[in-house]
Amino acid sequence: MSGIIGHTMYALLGARAASQRNLPVARIAQRHLSSYLCGAYLGADVGTVPSVICQDTGTPIGYGSERILKSPLTGGTVKPWRLELDGQFITPRQIHDSFYGRSHIAFGWAAKDKALVVAWEKLPQYFASALRDAQKLYDPGERQLAYALGWMTHVIGDGLIKSVAPGMDLHLLDGKYTPANRPIQDLVTFHEIGIEELKLNWPSLLSDVVDCPIEPLQAHYMRVGQAQGHLGNKFKAGWEPQRLTLLLEVMAENRRYQRIRNGRILKQLALEKTDKGFQCDKILSERAKGLKYSEMLELAEKANFRHALWQLGEAIADIFSEVVRLMPEINEVWQGDKPTWKEIGSKWRK
Repeated sequence: MSGIIGHTMYALLGARAASQRNLPVARIAQRHLSSYLCGAYLGADVGTVPSVICQDTGTPIGYGSERILKSPLTGGTVKPWRLELDGQFITPRQIHDSFYGRSHIAFGWAAKDKALVVAWEKLPQYFASALRDAQKLYDPGERQLAYALGWMTHVIGDGLIKSVAPGMDLHLLDGKYTPANRPIQDLVTFHEIGIEELKLNWPSLLSDVVDCPIEPLQAHYMRVGQAQGHLGNKFKAGWEPQRLTLLLEVMAENRRYQRIRNGRILKQLALEKTDKGFQCDKILSERAKGLKYSEMLELAEKANFRHALWQLGEAIADIFSEVVRLMPEINEVWQGDKPTWKEIGSKWRK
C-alpha cells in the first residue's frame, strides 16, 4: 500500500504527543513540518522507485521490486526500470538490499549485513548521536533536525506495526500488518481520522513532502560516507563512502517518483458516493478480501484501530523523551512563540 499515508499520520501523532509533554523536539517539528514529514517517509523508504516502465506510454509504474507483467495503463508490455549511474544499471532490488537496512537501522538489513543491526534499546543513542552531528557537521539550521526527527518516527512506527518491538496492540482482519489489512488502515487513516477528525489537507501535505530538498544528514545517519562525528565514534562499523553517489541519485529519484505516486495514491483512496453509501476503489476492496468501505469501518472500530495509533504516538514520544535526556543541549532550541503577543502588548502598547 501507499506507506506515505501511515507514516505521515504516525509522524503527526508523535509530534502531538511530544508537544503534550512540552518536548523541544516538538517545536522543531512544528516549525519545519514539511521537512519533518518528508523525513518521516522519504527519509527512510529510499526504495521509493518505479518497478517497470509501460512500453506504450513510457510511464513509470509500480513500486520497487514489485513484479508487474503487464501495464495496468494499457495492458501492453513493460520493461524493467533501472537507475543508470556512470554506465551501470542498478535495479530496484539492488537499491533495496543496499539501503533499506541502513535507513531502518533496527531491521531490514540484507543477510550479509545482519551484524550491523542496531538493537531496539540502543536506538535512542543512535538517534541522539545523529542529531548532535546535524548542526556540527553540516549547518546550524533546524530544518535537517526536523527531517531527522521525522526519520525517527518512521523507524519507530515500522518497528511497532511490523512487530519488531512491543508497544502496539492491533489485530485487524488477519493480523497487524498484512497485504489484506493495509488498504483498511490507509482508508480509515486517510478519511475518518485524517480528514474528519484531524482536518488534514492531504493533497497539500503530500505535495510539500516531495518539494523538500535532499538533506546531507540522511547519508550520515545511514552510514553512507566517511565515519565521523558522534555517530561515527559510537557506531564504528558499516560505513561505506563508496555508495554515497548512488544514494544521492536514489534520493533524487525518490522525490521525482513520489510526486507521480502522490496523484495515484490520492485518486485510489478517493471515495465514491452512491445510493448505498460511500464506496472505495474496487482494487482496494479486493485486496481487503472483498470488504466494502462500511465493513472496513466496522472492522477498524472493533479492532480499536484508534487506540493502536494512540499507542504508536505515545511510543514515539517516549523515544523522543529519551533522546532529549541523552542530548540535553537540544532544550536550547529557539522558542518561536515566546514572548507571547500578550506579553509583548503589556510592554509595547503603552
